Amino acid sequence: MPTEGLSVAELTELAQQLRVDSVRATDAAGSGHATSSMSAADLAAVLLANHLRYDFERPDHPGNDHLILSKGHASPLLYAVYRAAGALTDEELLTFRRRGSRLEGHPTPRLPWVDVATGSLGQGLPVGVGMALAGKRLDRVPYRVWVISGDSEMAEGSVWEAVEHAGAEGLDNLTLIVDVNRLGQRGPTRHGRDLDAYARRLKAFGWHTVEVDGHDPEAIDRAYDEATSTLNQPTAILARTVKGKGVEAVADKEGMHGKPLPDATEAIAELGGVRARHVDVHKPIAARTLHAVPSGHLTLPRFEKGGEQVATRDAYGRALAALGSARGDVVALDGEVGDSTRTEYFAKDHADRYFECYIAEQLLVAAGVGMQARGHVPYVSTFAAFLTRAHDFLRMAAISRASLNVVGSHAGVAIGEDGPSQMGLEDLAMMRAVHGSTVLCPCDANQTARLVATMADLDGIRYLRTGRGKDDVIYGPDEEFPVGGSKVLRRSEADRLTLVAAGTTVHEALAAAEVLAGEGIAVRVIDLYSVKPVDAQTLWEAGQETGCLVTVEDHHPEGGLGDAVAEAYADGRPVPRLVRLAVSSMPGSASPDEQLNGAGIDAESVAAAVRLLVEKAVVR
Repeated sequence: MPTEGLSVAELTELAQQLRVDSVRATDAAGSGHATSSMSAADLAAVLLANHLRYDFERPDHPGNDHLILSKGHASPLLYAVYRAAGALTDEELLTFRRRGSRLEGHPTPRLPWVDVATGSLGQGLPVGVGMALAGKRLDRVPYRVWVISGDSEMAEGSVWEAVEHAGAEGLDNLTLIVDVNRLGQRGPTRHGRDLDAYARRLKAFGWHTVEVDGHDPEAIDRAYDEATSTLNQPTAILARTVKGKGVEAVADKEGMHGKPLPDATEAIAELGGVRARHVDVHKPIAARTLHAVPSGHLTLPRFEKGGEQVATRDAYGRALAALGSARGDVVALDGEVGDSTRTEYFAKDHADRYFECYIAEQLLVAAGVGMQARGHVPYVSTFAAFLTRAHDFLRMAAISRASLNVVGSHAGVAIGEDGPSQMGLEDLAMMRAVHGSTVLCPCDANQTARLVATMADLDGIRYLRTGRGKDDVIYGPDEEFPVGGSKVLRRSEADRLTLVAAGTTVHEALAAAEVLAGEGIAVRVIDLYSVKPVDAQTLWEAGQETGCLVTVEDHHPEGGLGDAVAEAYADGRPVPRLVRLAVSSMPGSASPDEQLNGAGIDAESVAAAVRLLVEKAVVR
C-alpha cells in the first residue's frame, strides 16, 4: 500500500458506512441500486482508504488516479465514497436522483471527480484502457487507473476488445476489479461465482489475476498491493461477493435488482447505524503532464484549384499530420485501416502519438474518450460504415461531455465495387442524432483541410465524413469554412430551383447545373458542408427566392442531408417545395460512376429530375 492506511477493523466499519449510505440514498430517492452497491462496499472501502491517490480539491491534478465505476448502476456506492472523502455533504447525498441534483441515477461528469459517464455496461474498461495508454505513452505520469466492473458486463464483447488490447500493451497501470456477486438483473449470471472461469479467460489475454473473498478487507488489501507491484501486465482482481451483503432480507436474493430496500430503517440498524467516518485520501505524486512540444505554427497542406483531383481522405490525412506538427495534444487512433483512412500520414510523422486499435471499433472510440479525459485531442478514424458498431460509445461520449473528433471514410455508394457492406449510408443520420454533435461533409481537399483544423477546437462530438474517390479542387487554399456555414456556388436572379448537396454530390450538382444552363434552365447550387449545425439562413433565402430545394446526397434518405434541410423549417416559417434525391435502393457492386447513376444522384440523374420538375410546372 502507498502509506499506512486504515486497520482491518476500520476498513470493515468504513465498508458498513458505505452500505448504510447506499441504503439511505436509494431510500430517499425511492429508487436505485442498493444491493449492487452493497456487494462492492468492501472493495471500495479498501481502495479509498489505502490505495487510491486522489486530490478531491484538485480533480484536474495530472497525478490523480482515475476511478471508473463501470457498473454505473451502483452509483449510490460511488456517492457514498465521495461523502466519506469529504467531497459531498450528507445533505447532498440524500438528493440522489432528484431533479437538478448532481447525483444522477448513473454517474456523469456533472461531478468533477467523474471522468466519464457510465451505466451502459461494458464501457468502463475500454475507456480505462485509453486512460492507461495515455499515462504510459503520452503523459508519462505514474497514475493508476482503477475500474470497478460488475460480473454481468463481463459478457460484453467490448470488454474483451479492451482485455486483449490491455494485455498486448502490458498496461501494468490498469487494475480491473470485478465484483462477482452472482446475480444480474433478472437472475444468475452465466458463470455465477466461478472465479476461475473469469481467470482462465483473462490469463489467456496476458492478464495477471488475483482471486479474493470480496468481503475480507485484509485479503482485498493484499490483492491491491499485488496489483500495484505487478509489472508489464494489467491485473484483474476477481472478488467473490454477495449482492445485498449485510442485510439478511436481501442478501443473495433474486428479484432485488434496481430497488431500494423494503425496510431501510431495519436494514440500517442491522448494518450498525449511520456513521460519519472521514477518510484522508492519499494525495497523488507530484507530476506534470508531458505533452509533446508543438511548433506552435500550423501550416496546412495547400491544394491547387483546378489542378489535380484529390480525395478528401487524402486531404484529411495530410491535414491531420500537419496539425500534429503544430499541436502536441493531438493524437490519432485508427481501426487497422490507416492506409485507407490516411491516418498513416500522421503515424509516419508522429509515431509516439499514433494508436493502432485494430479491428475493435468499440475500443477505438472508447480509448479516444479516455484520452480526451486526460486533456488530449483525439482524432478517431475508421470506415464510416464500421462506426455503427461503436454508436453506443458515441452516445455515451456525449453524455460524458467528451470532446472527440470522429472521422468516417469510404462514405456512400461512390466507393464503388466493394458493395454495400463497406458503404457508409447511415452515418450522417447516426451522427446527427448524437446530442450536441457537429457533422461536417467536405467536398474538396482545401475544405477538408480547413475543417480538420477547425474541429480541434470545437466542443462535443465532431464528425467529419470523407470519401474514397478523387474529386476536383473547387476552393482556394485560403477559403474559410465556418461551422454552421455553407457556400453558394451558383446563383442568379433567374434560378428556377436550388440544388443542395454535400461531399461528392456537390460535384454532381455543379455538373448538372452546367448542363441545365446550356438548356436555358438556371439553378442555384449550395454546398451544405455543415450538415449540423445547418446554415438555415441561406436555405431560407434560397427557398424564398427559388421556391424549391432539391437535396442530393450519397446517403439513405432517412436522417441525412434532406432531413437536415427540412428541419431548418421546423420553426414554422413557410416551407418551399422539398425534393430529395438519395440512395433509396440497396446497392450492389459496380463502378463509382455506375453506383451514383444507379442511385439517381449523378449529374445526369440530377439534371433529369430538374427537367421533370420544370416540365410539370411544379417550379416557377
